[in-house]
Amino acid sequence: MPIPSHQGDPLDVGLPWVNRFATLGDDFYTALSPTPLPAPYWVGRSAGAAQAWGLDPQWLQSDDALQAFTGNRTLAGGLSLASVYSGHQFGQWAGQLGDGRAILLGETPGWEVQLKGAGLTPFSRMGDGRAVLRSSIREFLGSEAMHGLGIPTSRALCVTGSDVPVRREEIETAAVVTRLAPSFIRFGHFEHFCHHGHHDQLKVLVDFVIDHHYPACRTDARWGGNPYVSLLAAVTERTAQMVAQWQAVGFCHGVMNTDNMSILGLTIDYGPFQFMDAYDPGHICNHSDHQGRYAFYKQPNVAYWNLFCLGQALIPLIAEQEQAIAALETFKAIYPLAFARRMAAKLGFADLQEAHRPLTEDILKLLAADKVVFTIFWRRLSHWARAQRADDDSVRDLFLDRAGFDAWLLSYSELLAQTEQGLAADLMLKTNPRYVLRNHLGEEAIQAAKRKDFTVVANLLQVLERPFDEHPEHAAWADFPPDWASHIAISCSS
Repeated sequence: MPIPSHQGDPLDVGLPWVNRFATLGDDFYTALSPTPLPAPYWVGRSAGAAQAWGLDPQWLQSDDALQAFTGNRTLAGGLSLASVYSGHQFGQWAGQLGDGRAILLGETPGWEVQLKGAGLTPFSRMGDGRAVLRSSIREFLGSEAMHGLGIPTSRALCVTGSDVPVRREEIETAAVVTRLAPSFIRFGHFEHFCHHGHHDQLKVLVDFVIDHHYPACRTDARWGGNPYVSLLAAVTERTAQMVAQWQAVGFCHGVMNTDNMSILGLTIDYGPFQFMDAYDPGHICNHSDHQGRYAFYKQPNVAYWNLFCLGQALIPLIAEQEQAIAALETFKAIYPLAFARRMAAKLGFADLQEAHRPLTEDILKLLAADKVVFTIFWRRLSHWARAQRADDDSVRDLFLDRAGFDAWLLSYSELLAQTEQGLAADLMLKTNPRYVLRNHLGEEAIQAAKRKDFTVVANLLQVLERPFDEHPEHAAWADFPPDWASHIAISCSS
């Protein structure tokens, strides 16, 4: 199948372009264009992401949009490039990395626009620069699902496909995801310049991030007026808050390398991620993670370790190592408190009290012991809190250890009685989603898409955009996973 070249005049999306990252210079990126794909077709489109970006949703339906977001047409005003960074992967220094299959099309006010799977770049190493349909659908739905849950994330505007073959463990077909984020700068960008001793470039990058994304760091007096320490503290706080939200919904990222950590505290790079079915603190969602480095319960500690790597990269600018350590140590207070508050809200308590902490610890132990489906438990508990009928065993039936759960429920009921019942239940129903993107749901969408049936992608997207609503027409998607779901293997080979 011949690969087309870029044809026609650049397309106008009706948005102004600012392209701030491109002003940093050649040390930070290589300018290049995406590699076109033949005969593209739509796989999925997010009207919500288009609205957030400010893109006319009608234009997103056009063939011009299809060609542009496959990499076949250029966008007027954009400056396409691939950035260089380095990083630690699975705890080991990996050296120079970079955008190996992601190409930044440019930046409009508030949003960078990036194609993932758009072809070879100077940083592709041994890769082919392509993404496959399977992983692209997962990233598209995963990004929008996280946004629906209120968790900081990159957005996914659309997925396009092409029947060009791509080899992974087997022959698959190509796809391109259009991603949006205020910035795609990662911890690894800073590590890159520090590691190579390019401290002038490091300062340029850090000043750029502060000026455009953390301006309050210039006037923050808490860290002796040092804006670089203030930046490290601000990133630490955002990262801690984000990971607390992950843990509260049972989200496993799967590959928390430093090059996959956003400087803005966003969830990015959806690879072998998973929303847990049965609650298992030791769950490893990435089949490439043979040592379990990124197991679910380890995610907070890994986030702290990654922040420590970022702190090391900033030391040439911070100068005082003790200040950097002090900024990083705030994680140890911010994360536990953020997680405790999230869990208290899941239990219906708007204000965290010390009595809520052991209640959370005990129910998580019970959930783990009986491998209870995490999302189903919390949603059923939310409905139980509203009704509190003596004959309602819907939550109790999830447990083998009935006596243990009954004892917990009694303690919980006593605390819940001190709150206004309706308000508690309302908080729970707004905090505990009915729907998350569990693996088998993504797999159903992928298998249908391979048959050129994209209705499952579209319908699943609509549900995941409003995960706290009941959606009775799709109630089966909130039910127990089928037996085959436990055999789905997700790895880094996307």
